[in-house]
Amino acid sequence: MIKKIVILLWVLFVTAVLAAVGLFWAASKGYVGYVPEIEELENPNYKFATQLISSDGVGLGTWSYSKENRIYVTYDQISPFVVKALIDTEDERFREHSGIDGRSLVRAIIKRGLLMQKNAGGGSTITQQLAKQLYSGVAENVLERALQKPIEWVIAVKLERYYTKNEILMMYLNKFDFLNNAVGIKTASKTYFSKDPLDLKIEEAATLIGMCKNPSYFNPLKHLERTRIRRNVVLNQMNRAHDLSDQECDSLKKLPLTLHYSRVDHKEGLATYFREYLRGLMTAKEPIKSNYRGWQAQQFYQDSIAWKNDPLYGWCQKNVKPDGTHYSIYTDGLKIHTTIDSRMQRYAEEAVKEHINGYLQPHFFKEKKGRRKAPFSNKLSQDQIDNILERTMRSTERYRLMRKAGASKAAIKAAFNKKVKMEVYSLNGVIDTLMTPMDSIRYYKYFLRAGFMSMDPHNGYVKAYVGGTNYHYFQYDMAMVGRRQVGSTIKPFLYSLAMENGYSPCDELKNVQPTIITETGEAWTPRNASNKRIGEAVTLKWGLATSNNWISAQLIHKLNPYALVRLIHSFGVLNQDIQPTPALCLGPCDISVGEMVGAYTAFVNKGIRVNPLFVTSIEDADGNVISDFTARFQEVIGEDSSYKMIEMLRGVANHGTGVRTRRLGITADIGAKTGTTNLNSDGWFMGITPSLVSGCWVGGEERDIHFDTMYYGQGAAMALPIWAIYMNKVYNDKDLGYSQEEVFNLPENYNPCKDKYKETLTHTQGLDDFFE
Repeated sequence: MIKKIVILLWVLFVTAVLAAVGLFWAASKGYVGYVPEIEELENPNYKFATQLISSDGVGLGTWSYSKENRIYVTYDQISPFVVKALIDTEDERFREHSGIDGRSLVRAIIKRGLLMQKNAGGGSTITQQLAKQLYSGVAENVLERALQKPIEWVIAVKLERYYTKNEILMMYLNKFDFLNNAVGIKTASKTYFSKDPLDLKIEEAATLIGMCKNPSYFNPLKHLERTRIRRNVVLNQMNRAHDLSDQECDSLKKLPLTLHYSRVDHKEGLATYFREYLRGLMTAKEPIKSNYRGWQAQQFYQDSIAWKNDPLYGWCQKNVKPDGTHYSIYTDGLKIHTTIDSRMQRYAEEAVKEHINGYLQPHFFKEKKGRRKAPFSNKLSQDQIDNILERTMRSTERYRLMRKAGASKAAIKAAFNKKVKMEVYSLNGVIDTLMTPMDSIRYYKYFLRAGFMSMDPHNGYVKAYVGGTNYHYFQYDMAMVGRRQVGSTIKPFLYSLAMENGYSPCDELKNVQPTIITETGEAWTPRNASNKRIGEAVTLKWGLATSNNWISAQLIHKLNPYALVRLIHSFGVLNQDIQPTPALCLGPCDISVGEMVGAYTAFVNKGIRVNPLFVTSIEDADGNVISDFTARFQEVIGEDSSYKMIEMLRGVANHGTGVRTRRLGITADIGAKTGTTNLNSDGWFMGITPSLVSGCWVGGEERDIHFDTMYYGQGAAMALPIWAIYMNKVYNDKDLGYSQEEVFNLPENYNPCKDKYKETLTHTQGLDDFFE
């Protein structure tokens, strides 16, 4: 009887061995499960996020699919503590085996399989775990997982054949998902400890490696104490492997688990509006007219020009990888080197928030408090306000989802007028409140919007880009996307046309109110906000410095509105709906901040306009430069005309509507122009220095949301201080290299108005409170 049992056991053993050998053979040949081909093993399908890097080497953010926010790092960019902790904890004989650790495997079979000891440790090597991450799906039951194991063993052996040990470690750490949108060791280091993986301390490395056992169970955001205990287990393993002394281990285990958590959120961080604008620019498709609606004619025109002239526009569709497929900014691990300077970007964002959140917005709330039609103008009827709110409601995601679900208009309206719990933005942080969705729409319209851009006029580098006050809540970009009426900031284009036609800043016109008959036979008589020097002969320099509408009207009458339209387009403005009427001299047309900033570079750059440049180069995941970008230039006005314009724009800053810059601490050689549109709907400021051209717009989401008085509503009050705060920060940072001692590069002793300069000064002093 015993002999039969022994024979039976041997038969079972041999059968098991043969079955195992057969299973391995079948797996290696691909008959059972999926075993990748050699080519795929040599080129595993990693998805790496694209990194955006500032001109001073600071990471601005990443683009990725939500579950693949992974940034590639090489082995020498990972702390040795991470590597030691990983090997000591997960695979102590990693350097010795060839993908399968026989001793660990036997131990796991006996202790876990036969003795059912759950804490006996696993038998999977790091290489097997990598094979699982790369090629195994999620098993739905124990049998399916049992069949995956031998396949992973085969893949692990093949991986060991094609990669060095360090490469396998690097691949594992790049692939592992540490949760909270932190995929890969670099993103995890940034997310949990706000540092690069090379800079991780021992206890920080141990924390991350401890998560590898089960990142959901050992999630430090949800289970801090549990994760600390797991960290200490890793430290014990490092001590056991002689990578930590007893004293070091005991000391580190006593430390609290301290996180420096930085959530990976594309709506937060530095240069959010810029990152989103650039993403849309690079992923744009070739414009096809049939894909645009009738009211999108202007957009089709802009996109068509950009597709033809801008290599960055539609870059992903225009460029292909060696395998013939198009690049993806979400999975190909690109490095995009931008022109943004992280310090200047931070100063610009701070300037916008300091002035709007700290000063302007509280005054706006105060002005509108208690008004039935607030935040809208009292000039609107209630029906007009209701129409605006309903239009906004129809553009919300809530409305679209309800319509898609088949809800009636009455049901949707009822839902939007039912109070629900929600979080709303405030100047002091997020507020939990009870509010109807319709009331929340109106509530958010109380907040002023802004756009700001700063660029180098000589090479086109955009140094700072701010599309609004808070991207998380106000995502419409008012730097390059949104357009608003520019008001008097258009006047330098008119005066440039005059200089091109032989005029001089010294030439005089009589300061009287003109009446101009338009092409349609209508009489147009512009108003003026100032009553200074009425009836006197004044210079053009004085006219621009004081933003005098009567002088501008006389100039456009003497020149040609059609010629002004052509010149405005030459300055880089793409708006096709600029009407050639006399009123154009007062800026009724819509232009973006970015277009205005690009246009004003011509004044500093000897009449040559430079297009804004956002990216200097793009590298692939291997560090090869695959695209270079340089600015595009276009001569707009003559060199002498640009000198005259600098001289006149200086007058605006020194003695005209921009003199407030001097009271705010700017002593530099600058030129400026303010702009305010009807009813204070838009406040503008354009400032030029020898090395920077910057522009700012401030206003409400709707044109009918504005200050009722010019004291706060004029461009010199709404937009100018943002520019001044920004420039002061830039000048105070000596590492940036900008100086208030720098002067415009004009011919020596250049002064076209030297004979009348003293008289002009006398008449223009005290205009710091001038209202346009």
